[in-house]
Amino acid sequence: MFLALNELLGVSVEQPERSKLTLLCATKTDASFLVHHFLSFYLKAGCKVCFLAVVQSFNHYSIVAQKLGVNLITAKEQDQLVFFEGLKSANHVLFGGVQETDDTSPFQFISGDGSNLKVLYEFVQTALSPAASGDPWKCPVLIVDDLSVFLSLGVRLMDILNFIHYCRVTVNSQLKGNLVLMVHSSEDSEDEENELLVKSLRHQCNSILWAEGLATGYCKEVHGQLTIIERSPWESRAARDLQRIYQYKIQDKNVTFFARGMSAAVL
Repeated sequence: MFLALNELLGVSVEQPERSKLTLLCATKTDASFLVHHFLSFYLKAGCKVCFLAVVQSFNHYSIVAQKLGVNLITAKEQDQLVFFEGLKSANHVLFGGVQETDDTSPFQFISGDGSNLKVLYEFVQTALSPAASGDPWKCPVLIVDDLSVFLSLGVRLMDILNFIHYCRVTVNSQLKGNLVLMVHSSEDSEDEENELLVKSLRHQCNSILWAEGLATGYCKEVHGQLTIIERSPWESRAARDLQRIYQYKIQDKNVTFFARGMSAAVL
């Protein structure tokens, strides 16, 4: 995890917040550092994590997590991490040759009309439900590394929203846990369904971390801009959302943040 980002968000591994939906948005940039941060943060916080990975492999996340001080293999062995590798599962469903069948795979929907995410939801529900003998973990967390990919796989917008609704009821409301969802967005995008997905999630979430590429293009010392939006509570929606804007530079094992135009390279 990145300590500087924890400070900006006002959170700590000692007392992670609960019943929150955090939306991670990426516009014309790779914002995967945000996914890596929340994965390592919640594992270090002692939470039970179900990770739906649809854009990268387990090995990729494991290598990055090691740099951030987290061992995903150990977390899996201790049943703290349930890692669903979407790329591998999709290959199993489409090309077969393994014991897993289309009916039992959480990704079985890609062999149909993309309308049934029930099996995927049941996978999440089973992964995060407390064990009968008692669960040593603080709270359950669901992380999805890119919901926008589901649209590319043929899943209908309404079915994605229904899936998120049921996950929120189970994880946020019943289990008092957290959801962290990544999406890609662009104001000039011609993908209307994806933008509707983003808008819907923006209305539901508690906070938004929006990473954007610089309007001026590539810069060696400033890799992008991060807007942090804290949504006002539902009971006081008349109040304005709190919005803060920073620029950032990604390093090998860290990310540094600074006010716009205040990079050491610029000054």
